[in-house]
Amino acid sequence: MSTGKFDRRMQFRISLNAVRQDRKDLMNEDDSQSKASGRPSPRILPRSQPTTPRTRRRSALTRRDLTKGSIRNHVWYLGWPQVAEGFLGVVDQVADLVWAGRIGFHAIAGLGAAQAYLSTIMMARMGLDSSMRAMIARAVGARRIQYANHVLAQSFTLTSVLAIAMIAAGMLLAEPLLRVIGISDAAVEQGTGYMRVQLVAMACLSYHRLFGGALQASGDSITPLKAAMVSRVTHIVLSPILIFGWLGLPAMGLTGAAFARLISEVFGTGITYWALRSGRGRIGLHFKEFRIDFPLIWGLVRRGAPASVTNMQRGVSQLVVVGVAAQFGDVALAAFALARRAENVVNQSSRGMGRAAGALAGQNLGAGHTARARSAVGWGMGIGLSMAAPFLALMLLFPETVAAFFNTDVEFISISSTWLLIATVGYIFMCPVQIFTQAFNTSGSTFAPMIITVATMWAFEIPLTFILANFSPLEHLGIPAAIVGGMALRLVAFTWYYFRGAWLRTGLM
Repeated sequence: MSTGKFDRRMQFRISLNAVRQDRKDLMNEDDSQSKASGRPSPRILPRSQPTTPRTRRRSALTRRDLTKGSIRNHVWYLGWPQVAEGFLGVVDQVADLVWAGRIGFHAIAGLGAAQAYLSTIMMARMGLDSSMRAMIARAVGARRIQYANHVLAQSFTLTSVLAIAMIAAGMLLAEPLLRVIGISDAAVEQGTGYMRVQLVAMACLSYHRLFGGALQASGDSITPLKAAMVSRVTHIVLSPILIFGWLGLPAMGLTGAAFARLISEVFGTGITYWALRSGRGRIGLHFKEFRIDFPLIWGLVRRGAPASVTNMQRGVSQLVVVGVAAQFGDVALAAFALARRAENVVNQSSRGMGRAAGALAGQNLGAGHTARARSAVGWGMGIGLSMAAPFLALMLLFPETVAAFFNTDVEFISISSTWLLIATVGYIFMCPVQIFTQAFNTSGSTFAPMIITVATMWAFEIPLTFILANFSPLEHLGIPAAIVGGMALRLVAFTWYYFRGAWLRTGLM
């Protein structure tokens, strides 16, 4: 062996040993810091070795440092995939509404009533995701990756318990819950089977949301978008086949749409689970040294409970509104269902950008950068409102066309178009409210949004709904009119809280 080659090998070994020693020193330093803080040690995890330029680019994106650089670019980078994912979700909901309209407006009424319950349950569970997102975002911002993984594992445990409870309750209570709000027997018949199967699908969706939310909080919004695309396309393709019995299959009615959702969520959950297990992202789901951490689970529940109340009370209030609308007949209830779908379309940009701004704010608060956190919410507000503007204009200018797209019944179009016009005025206020709510919850401030939302909803909006619907010439049109007033009041309160700055608390949670 030549002397030159021998020297080069020796230099390489010396360099390698130096790198290993530096790594060991860093890990020991992290261990000493974790003992002082009482939290798990954030040891540096080995990165997977990308073998192609494509995997190297993907790894660089998922490990992007959101505590430095352009805030506007970071908000857009995190936000547009979440907005796109939300719109994909709305597309399959609208598709179900279109197919229900082909069955009849009784099916639309049954779908709307079932969705009111389903959204309430899912909103309550998603509040717990908010605490997980906040804790993971702050841990990643503080470079505490192992602690972020530990939070994810405990959230998985909590989600599993809730999924079992969700399925059991749905099997037993679907029909009684639909009957108690006073909808017609025809609507109950259409909605019962749909609601039962959807609850099983939503249990699977819980894992999809859990894994996707963890990836988004860590800085990866692309993988959840890919999972959503696969899930939504599968649902859209399968729904008419199972509803109407195409390709020789038995016609299942609305229940077929729920089975299509269940199948599609299995695919979406699998993609996000693989992303967390593959080791290519910043965080991962690991069970090798798994243990149930009851104090941390309690922390997730305690911090997530206000967000759950914030989300759930919106669903409960919708159930109250369903009861008020039901006294005016199935056509008014179908108009309410259409208005709710329109609300979801408009709010997707607001929710997506709000969660993106909250994740960015959370990481920067974890790193101690309060000015960047405040700026993140401001940029999220501007981008979210600009994306919602075209949909607001469409519904303000062409409400009859939008209503006729779902059902051609003359009475349905007349009532629904007026509902939609009034409700859209409220959506103008609702968009910034959604951005504030999602941003504060995702960054870790869950209590104030709960107080603002509950107080304005139950002390003002719901009483106003009863008064306008039952004691004014507006009748059922008093329902969307009350929503306009409630949203305007809510926006004033959230704007005050944003400028007050009490939500800008730094450090880990």
